[in-house]
Amino acid sequence: MSDLDVLIRFTQGHALVVGAGGDLPNTVNDAMGVARILKDPERCAYPPDQVHLFTAERATRAAVLSAFDTLAQSTDPQSTILVYFSGHGYRVTSPTGEFYYLLPYGYDLDRLYRTAVGGAEFADRLRALPARKLLVLLDCCHAGGVGEAKAPGLQLLKAPLPPEARALLAEGGGRVLIASSREDEVSLAGKPYSAFTRALIEALCGASVAKQDGYVRVADLAMYAREVVPRRTQERQHPILHFEHADNFALAYYAGGDVRPKGLPFAAEPQVEPEPRTSTVFYQRGQVVHGSQTNIVGDVHGPVLSGTFQGPVTIASRPSTDETLDLEPSPEATRLHRILKTRLDLEELRTLCFDLGVNYDDLGGEGLSGKARQLVLRLQKQDGLHLLLEWLRRERPDVGV
Repeated sequence: MSDLDVLIRFTQGHALVVGAGGDLPNTVNDAMGVARILKDPERCAYPPDQVHLFTAERATRAAVLSAFDTLAQSTDPQSTILVYFSGHGYRVTSPTGEFYYLLPYGYDLDRLYRTAVGGAEFADRLRALPARKLLVLLDCCHAGGVGEAKAPGLQLLKAPLPPEARALLAEGGGRVLIASSREDEVSLAGKPYSAFTRALIEALCGASVAKQDGYVRVADLAMYAREVVPRRTQERQHPILHFEHADNFALAYYAGGDVRPKGLPFAAEPQVEPEPRTSTVFYQRGQVVHGSQTNIVGDVHGPVLSGTFQGPVTIASRPSTDETLDLEPSPEATRLHRILKTRLDLEELRTLCFDLGVNYDDLGGEGLSGKARQLVLRLQKQDGLHLLLEWLRRERPDVGV
């Protein structure tokens, strides 16, 4: 990439990306993946300081609403704004009426009006944004424990999007809303990302652009998600699109200003959870595992497993062997392994795995050298060594690969 290419930015692009975390830890990874692809100079090329990411403890009600206010002040009618929320969405019936809430980090069922984001105030914050090009992405209605933990006097029903936001679209003004699932469906998690978010990231990388002119447009993203998500989930999940009174506007670059898609910046194959609200707990001898909700204490084939988990749990021992152990490393894999074990530390290797969509904890081997060896062998097996080279050139140009 030339110096000129590095300077190319989708300067009108602004984003607010929220991963609620809490009892949905996968939402943090999803939000980080969306933010990363938006800031990637070789893909969407949003200016990094215009992508506002809030996850887990930072994704509180107060922080999210404040971020909306900041976004309203820092954008103008020519801006393009993407709002992404990954977490619970619920329709709540109480003695005082029916309300919709997005549940950020730290929500309290007894104090929803103070700890969650109501549908009406969410719509008001969207209405206050001056941009005439606005895309709202809601990866809501996740499987989770909220519906099982009823607060006194409340009835909670999972709902993928606020009715107030739907009404807002009828006002026109270039607003588009895409939700991850229908009313009676859950949004299925997966690896490296949820089914819906994975499709969004692929579309933002130009997976199915109608016109290869360097831009990914709203319809490209919407149509791709509507096609891919049902297929990958065996028709268990169907994204829904609200596109009234909106142009098919350019949302981002898909190749950093180039017209040739560069593909995905990670090598992992998409995986979708087989059933919602089921946790598979892997344990090793002497390991103590912690979670939330259902208590589990037991002695399973030797090691003591203790902790608390949400919903039905499948207990399985972690495989002791790695599928790549019998793979002969290529000369290029050997060279890259040498670079990783001598020029990176363990924290950098963890970041590398995250960026490539590889679960660090699933890698075999011990220590920096062992983990790095298993990573390059896995990438070699998946024909993904070029992604590692690309990462090193972008993140560690001092290595000189």
